[in-house]
Amino acid sequence: MKKADVVELFTRLRELNPHPTTELVYSTPFELLVAVVLSAQATDVGVNKATRKLYPVANTPQAILDMGEEKLKRYISTIGLFNAKAKNVIALCRILVEHYDGEVPDHREALEALPGVGRKTANVVLNTAFGHATIAVDTHIFRVANRTGLAPGKDVRAVEDKLEKIVPPEFKQDAHHWLILHGRYVCKARKPDCPQCVIRDLCRYKDKTPAR
Repeated sequence: MKKADVVELFTRLRELNPHPTTELVYSTPFELLVAVVLSAQATDVGVNKATRKLYPVANTPQAILDMGEEKLKRYISTIGLFNAKAKNVIALCRILVEHYDGEVPDHREALEALPGVGRKTANVVLNTAFGHATIAVDTHIFRVANRTGLAPGKDVRAVEDKLEKIVPPEFKQDAHHWLILHGRYVCKARKPDCPQCVIRDLCRYKDKTPAR
């Protein structure tokens, strides 16, 4: 995609949603971190349903450690892979308490060293909780980047690296949120809503869906 088209694409997405953010409900960096860990292969709606009950009871690393793994499982049992996720959350809470005074570190290396935290999760936390201009590539962003021709790549890291290069600085802070929301609600996997898409004329997708 040409540079001018990239600028136009993000300009239009910004006009639709000037202040995008995650749909995960949180009030602290720790709450966001746990929510993102829980969101792997799960919906934000499902995660919010579980954390809405969990966080009033325990929303700090020490409180969740005190709760213990078995009780934590009861709060998150509606989320896929909850057994493994409970184990990871307990383990990362222990590290945060023992090494970071219960605070979430704001640098990539420390975040990625936490159990259950990969590059995508670290990017989300760095961007949303700490204001870093990182771009986390999930399945929605991977699809949008490839389908539109914005930043095609064979894997999520290739797409992330390309987005880092081509997204103008003025859009970088919010690019992740615009793209994920566009993928979730418009450029959907099975049947993209091309007639309602504000960037359809910039998009390189050959099989655009027709107007109803």
